[in-house]
Amino acid sequence: MLAYIVRRLLFIIPTLFAIMVINFAIIQFVPGGPVERILAQIDGTDLGATARVSGSGSDISSVSGAGSDSESTYRGAQGLPDGFVEKLEKMYGLDKPPVERFLLMMGNYLSFDFGESAFRSQSVIDLIIEKMPVSISLGLWTTIIVYLISIPLGIAKARRDGSRFDIWTSGVIILGYAIPGFLFAILLVVLFAGGSYWKWFPLRGLTSPGFDDMTTIQQIADYFWHLALPLTALIIGSFATLTMLTKNSFLDQIRSQYVTTARAKGLAEHQVLYGHIFRNGMLIIIAGFPGAIVGILFTGALLIEIIFSLDGLGLLGYEAAINRDYPVMFATLYIFTLLGLVMNLIGDLMYVVVDPRIDFESRDVG
Repeated sequence: MLAYIVRRLLFIIPTLFAIMVINFAIIQFVPGGPVERILAQIDGTDLGATARVSGSGSDISSVSGAGSDSESTYRGAQGLPDGFVEKLEKMYGLDKPPVERFLLMMGNYLSFDFGESAFRSQSVIDLIIEKMPVSISLGLWTTIIVYLISIPLGIAKARRDGSRFDIWTSGVIILGYAIPGFLFAILLVVLFAGGSYWKWFPLRGLTSPGFDDMTTIQQIADYFWHLALPLTALIIGSFATLTMLTKNSFLDQIRSQYVTTARAKGLAEHQVLYGHIFRNGMLIIIAGFPGAIVGILFTGALLIEIIFSLDGLGLLGYEAAINRDYPVMFATLYIFTLLGLVMNLIGDLMYVVVDPRIDFESRDVG
């Protein structure tokens, strides 16, 4: 097992490098960039920004020599100072050849030095840490609740395959899966967040003003009060796949020969289910838990964050792409890719935890 873990850890290095190379090469052909964004701001034609561009004004002034916003606008109207674009390119490191920029970036990333955001007066790692609580709250609780609902429901459906219970629950699951999460979120806002009817839940942030002055019980209640609607919107379409996966996994085991043999020996149904079927049926489900956490943490929550005014990693990544904030874009790609590769390894190891009979020593990495 140790040899397999070492091989997988070594395999992460070229995989991560290849992903970064491909994405860096694609960005070189995408029109626009941080320099073009700043020039558009000076010219007054920048209409695509969604993020608050903090700190860039002072950088522009220092490059152009402008003493105020009005003076900067006036100079932009009359023409840019000589060498202004070249100074901007040097400030953002774009004066170097692409290969040199990529190697320098990857060298810094090896020591987890991600630099500063191009449009915020803040380091990239501080930005990610600042946005983490929202994404962790949404991803972690969504994953836990989905597993708590889907696994018992999937087992119950497998035991009662073809019954009215199975048919009706399948209909509800399909209906929930068919409703886009963001549309359901809008419905929740209209109904329960002061949209048109009741104002039972808040519509902004994870905590209320004065959170630090509350007691521990009040803080926990306030925290889940703010999460109630976003979690509901995320969960409604997330449990369908896992429920059906659980049902099919257990149904396949229930129909196996060893289950028939166990029943023939006179074992009670719960002994057959939890003594023989459960380990084999749960193998693929538990092993996918690490990957499910990563998937829910970093994908699919962007519109939910926007609707409920939650400033998380999804919104950060979207704003970085719109604003051509390359340091944030590549740093988040590097971190999330590395985390995803590590979680894939943990997922493989979970197979061994669930079923020690599995041996990866004879398995190739690829």
